[in-house]
Amino acid sequence: MGTPTMAHVAYLRVSTTEQNTARQLVDTAFTFDKTFTDKCSGGSLERPALEQMKAYVREGDTIHVHSIDRLARNLDDLSKLVNDWNKEGVNVQFHKESLTFAAGDTNPMSKLMLQMLGAVAQFELAMIQERRREGIAKAKADGKYTGGKANLDNHQRIRQLRSEGVSLRKVANEVGVSLSTVQRVLATPEEAK
Repeated sequence: MGTPTMAHVAYLRVSTTEQNTARQLVDTAFTFDKTFTDKCSGGSLERPALEQMKAYVREGDTIHVHSIDRLARNLDDLSKLVNDWNKEGVNVQFHKESLTFAAGDTNPMSKLMLQMLGAVAQFELAMIQERRREGIAKAKADGKYTGGKANLDNHQRIRQLRSEGVSLRKVANEVGVSLSTVQRVLATPEEAK
């Protein structure tokens, strides 16, 4: 019986369809056997490419991620992902932080580093959300916030482009919203507005 082939798997994530992954994992010495890319928030584990990667990886594989916040923005989610993969014999390497979590490694320092960096990622997300709320509050106070109107205009434009046969991704790019927003708008009956 031969030794199973170990795969080097890349996981890339950006928050919106407008962003690109060009800077992620470019300076590594690895050739990746498979790459999974999500263009959605890291605040949830419900991501298509992440689910595909979970089903793909096998014992002995290594998952390569640019940085901890690309995998998860929540300490509980981060710990669960890394711990579950390690239990399955899958290694996880974060290149920006130069950290590797190897299957079977019970090093307390590694676990502490994961928790500390995961907490920092979670804190950064909370700060981003707070700044966004403050920006909206300021824009409202200045009379410059058009959240409801802009959303209504976007919804109409999404429906119009889609009725013209434009692909979902092109609609998202044209309107300047995420693919999931386009799907959500199209799944909601117009009367529900």
